[in-house]
Amino acid sequence: MWKAYNFPVFLLSRTSTLILQEVVMKNEKTKKSNTENVAEFNVVMQTTKSGTHDSDSCLKEETCLPLGGYSVWSALPPINISSSQKSKPVIVTMTSMDSASFFRDKSLGADSPISGLITLLAAVDALSYLDGLDELNKQLVFVVLTGESWGYLGTRRFVLEADQHSDSVRGLDFAMIETVMEIGSVGKGLSNGVKTFYSHTSGDTLATNETFQALLRAQDSLKTESIKISMASTSNPGVPPSSLMTFLRKKSQISGVVLEDFDTSFTNKFYHSHLDDLSNVNSSAIVTAASLVARTLYLLANDQNASAINAINVNASLVEELLGCLLNCKPGSSCELMKHYISPSATCPSHYVGVILGEPSSVPYPAYVSDVSRFVWNFLASKTSIFSRNITSACPNDCNGVGELCIREEADGKGICVISTTRYVPAYSTRLKYESGSWTVLPYNSSEEMSAADPVWTESNWDTISLRVYKVQNTAYDGLILLSGIVVTVLTYLLILITRAFIRKALKWD
Repeated sequence: MWKAYNFPVFLLSRTSTLILQEVVMKNEKTKKSNTENVAEFNVVMQTTKSGTHDSDSCLKEETCLPLGGYSVWSALPPINISSSQKSKPVIVTMTSMDSASFFRDKSLGADSPISGLITLLAAVDALSYLDGLDELNKQLVFVVLTGESWGYLGTRRFVLEADQHSDSVRGLDFAMIETVMEIGSVGKGLSNGVKTFYSHTSGDTLATNETFQALLRAQDSLKTESIKISMASTSNPGVPPSSLMTFLRKKSQISGVVLEDFDTSFTNKFYHSHLDDLSNVNSSAIVTAASLVARTLYLLANDQNASAINAINVNASLVEELLGCLLNCKPGSSCELMKHYISPSATCPSHYVGVILGEPSSVPYPAYVSDVSRFVWNFLASKTSIFSRNITSACPNDCNGVGELCIREEADGKGICVISTTRYVPAYSTRLKYESGSWTVLPYNSSEEMSAADPVWTESNWDTISLRVYKVQNTAYDGLILLSGIVVTVLTYLLILITRAFIRKALKWD
């Protein structure tokens, strides 16, 4: 996937495959015919056409766009920005929503990372029904990142936006982040009927041990299920490749945990492949992972007080619905759950990051945001919200109170006003600058850790790929026609010479 090729590679759809098989069979049956059927793919990549072969040059020529999109973060309960009270310590739970594959539009990433995304959404849903969330000792924050498959550009930009105190992270105090739990690949955590997960930690500290103990207590509270949560092997060199690494690079004292379905070696053999689809995950493993995460977060935020832990129950039907919406063409993005929040632009899901359009903003134009990002924003804003007093007001025109957001506007054209701390965060390389309608690549800055190892990924401007099937004369027949043409031409020339000589003789011309 990361190599350069001097030839195009196309993945046929089911329909295209049937068409081409039919063409091949016709050619086999008509071998003696003068014609044959051929297929031709048509795609023009502007960067290749203009000879711009790297990100810097193609951005200058405006024949490409940077990879990127919009990450989403949300606080449960909403953060009161106008409050004078001291901020609570923050527990961040994060996952990613983008994948990659050799074929651009077949990036499903069922186990890696969509099983983690569904786990997070189901955990938020379960926690949202608890009473007394305002009384928790710590603030819960949920982050869903995009662009992680391409040099962790989503996390890098998120950390940079926090450093710059931009509007996209308003209300989140990075200095108050105490613990980060990342949900990785959890869709294959089922072995011999036992749901097995591993906790990979950033170091042996009091806080990481406290997180692991909370995971064990969450496991014990799910008495009816066969669950095993283990600390990852001490022989591991650290946490596996993950978004957490960017947070640790910025603030090494953060207590970090990555929840995975593997210990010392990766188990997803279809990682970053179009074959990492719905058949590669187990829904019951995801339900269990969501239960563990939700109950663990409650224990950590409530200083290990388990008074309401048994009231936290994950909706298994929601998990099944999310699997169908995010990993299957039927129903795909047109499922009732997604249509409840947004008006999807496509049916078949793909979790390729895409390109960032227009000027990056904390309040982007909806058409510039992917279906999945818009769905996640609306879902989290709904689940982490409290209803506004202006619930009967027109939305978004009169939704201007402190902390108010308009959700579900796409779905019914009206929307609902709620109070929620849910924001979009632009996700693109930290070495890119948007100015006067164009992108500029900034030079490496060795003094800035975010810039030092940040690649700049871009995608060529290109039109829709088309496939044409048409008939042509076969080569032998073409040769025969050419030979016949030459013979006719020679004979015609000779006939002209003979006729001219005859006419001159008849008219007695010298």
